[in-house]
Amino acid sequence: MIRNALRRVELGDVPVSTPTGRLVGASGLLLEASGCTLRTGQRCLIETRGDGAGGTAADGWLAAQVVGFRDQVAYLMPFKKPDGLAAGARVLPAPDRASLMIGPQWMGRIVNGLGEPIDGLGRLGGDQPLQMVPPRVNPLRKKPVDEPLDVGVRAINGLLTLGRGQRVGLMAGSGVGKSVLLGLITRNTVADVVVVGLIGERGREVREFIDLSLGAEGLARAVVVVAPADESPLMRLRATELCHGIAAHYRDQGRHVLLLVDSLTRYAMAKREVALALGEPPATRGYPPSVFSLLPELVESAGNGEGEGTMSAIYTVLAEGDDQQDPVVDTARAILDGHIVLSRALAERGHYPAIDIAQSISRCMALVTDRPQQQAARELKQLMARFEQVRELMPLGAYVPGADPATDRAVALWPRIEDFLHQGTHEAAPLAQTLDRLKEVLA
Repeated sequence: MIRNALRRVELGDVPVSTPTGRLVGASGLLLEASGCTLRTGQRCLIETRGDGAGGTAADGWLAAQVVGFRDQVAYLMPFKKPDGLAAGARVLPAPDRASLMIGPQWMGRIVNGLGEPIDGLGRLGGDQPLQMVPPRVNPLRKKPVDEPLDVGVRAINGLLTLGRGQRVGLMAGSGVGKSVLLGLITRNTVADVVVVGLIGERGREVREFIDLSLGAEGLARAVVVVAPADESPLMRLRATELCHGIAAHYRDQGRHVLLLVDSLTRYAMAKREVALALGEPPATRGYPPSVFSLLPELVESAGNGEGEGTMSAIYTVLAEGDDQQDPVVDTARAILDGHIVLSRALAERGHYPAIDIAQSISRCMALVTDRPQQQAARELKQLMARFEQVRELMPLGAYVPGADPATDRAVALWPRIEDFLHQGTHEAAPLAQTLDRLKEVLA
């Protein structure tokens, strides 16, 4: 009976020794350790000491990750603020078996970049291992983008139609309405699961996005990963990768997943901080070359897989100084399946959402729409271009009707076109209703 009650332990399972390194340096974000073999990308635990005087409360362990090495010294970067470190502190490799487990319990929860719950609702559980970095999918085996994605925004549904499995960027300068448009898309998109990554943004916006943009109903079908601006660059990197891993998990289960990342630029900035700390030389506007090789790797992990599930991704991209030739913006435009540009001039005129139709494009629109919609969208864009040619002439009285019938038609239809493109922040515009409105505008 006693033998059955006790678990028999094999001698081979008992570790003979524990490899232990020592902390030999700390400079800014970068920590140096020596004394044991560490792999790049491996997680470690660093011993911390409490001061016993109200600073660090007690001794403990700080989680870090190996980001590089030189000779016999490994370079580590902590996930959280490195308080309580001392020269000679022990460095232990974290066990490989400490991987995340995911399950239905993750729905409606808010976690940080390590997958730890921060919503105060208790521990997370799961019955399936979660891969932090989604596996690569053979391009020839990917499910094609062949059905439209209803995002509930008239300007996008009618003129820039997206498809399930498409990856698109929302590009604009600061304060033009990227986050507001992202919230509108979050509430109205037809999807089984929504994975939201709030990366490097203001901490105040986290609560607002969850309460106002998602709401109780939206949060019930969502998983939110948060790494605000005051987190370490490594935590911001891990949070972005975790978003893609969660979305790929639900995609491979056969669900329709919408991945929202706000923002891709903050991810690039976090990678820049890590690369510069390691001594990589800056190249384009201070960004090291590794940033521009990492962005395609991240984006290619999104999109459809081999099964019936789909994974659509929308990234916000910050154009610093409204510069559409910003290196991150230019790279994102090249590697994504479309881009939606927000115009500051439209926002200043009170036009919301401030989508610049002329500068925006959906590369998958021809695959998911029929010919009548494509012709209607092309005609409306031509009318908008005609009106823009005479917009500044009209207040001066320099525009004379009758000289060009096409321009006269554009001027006559402009109030209806502008009303079609306007949309309130809590107004839903389903795809079928949008197509009917589009026909009415051109009638």
